Amino acid sequence: MPMQMPKVFIPAGGADENVIDWSREAEAAGVDGVFVGDHVTFYGSGSDGLLKLAPIAAATTRLELQTCVYLLALRHPAPVALQCAMIDQVSRGRLVLGVGIGGEDPNEWWACGVDPKTRARRTDESLQILRSLWTNETTTFEGKYYQLRDVRMRPKPYRPGGVTLQVGGRSDAALTRAARYADGWTGIWVSSRRFAEAREKIAEAAAAAGRADASFPQGMQFWMGVDADRTKAREKVAGSMQAFYRLPFESFEKYTPYGTPDEIAAFIAPYVELGCRWVNFVIADATEAALAHAVAVRDALRAACA
Repeated sequence: MPMQMPKVFIPAGGADENVIDWSREAEAAGVDGVFVGDHVTFYGSGSDGLLKLAPIAAATTRLELQTCVYLLALRHPAPVALQCAMIDQVSRGRLVLGVGIGGEDPNEWWACGVDPKTRARRTDESLQILRSLWTNETTTFEGKYYQLRDVRMRPKPYRPGGVTLQVGGRSDAALTRAARYADGWTGIWVSSRRFAEAREKIAEAAAAAGRADASFPQGMQFWMGVDADRTKAREKVAGSMQAFYRLPFESFEKYTPYGTPDEIAAFIAPYVELGCRWVNFVIADATEAALAHAVAVRDALRAACA
């Protein structure tokens, strides 16, 4: 029985001054979409997810534009709602706002005046405010961290229902957040068994929140090392992940595919069989090679789904 081929997203790579040319190359290669991370000062480095997507929105016509994940609680939700609406207008409805709560570098939160212990509750409140500002004529909200009184916001997003909201993460709290406030969930570092369990947990939480009729598609994000030599492939992805997260690769290895495109496709296939509708490729390569490797893995996955 053929499986439904998931959408494939790749990181919006390259130096910022080259991101437009690179995104056009990705679109020409037939990639479904691009995704960006988001940090203000993650161990000293930052890249604003929405700012990076804005020029791509203007320069392309088909690519879906996803944040995975945007650290919503680092900002006030009202200006974020406006920024998202404007990008959604420019892109004609191609923006997907995936949010998470991060936390690996607590200093990043303190630098923005946010107690990291409050980031989950702030995110929950912000998601409700975004939805209201996008879909209602006026918004009044009384929360612990945010209060709005009869706020009007124009422009609205391109789509009447607002920008698609996704929640990224692996915890039960992330699943509950997706069920209550979002339109989907992106998993990372979870087994296929956990991926299947997530659907049940989201459905239960959605029913408890009065959203039993809502649809909650699921996706996955994978770091991966691509090389014909499996040892070299592991070295690539291990080095990249350890440099970024400052944690030993062994903590992530069982969730991380590496090897040839066919080997990586075989690793991802069980998630697709369970209903994974999009896959984010984080490829441990220089930008020039990453696009070619992404296309090779996509083609191998397509063959596995046939």
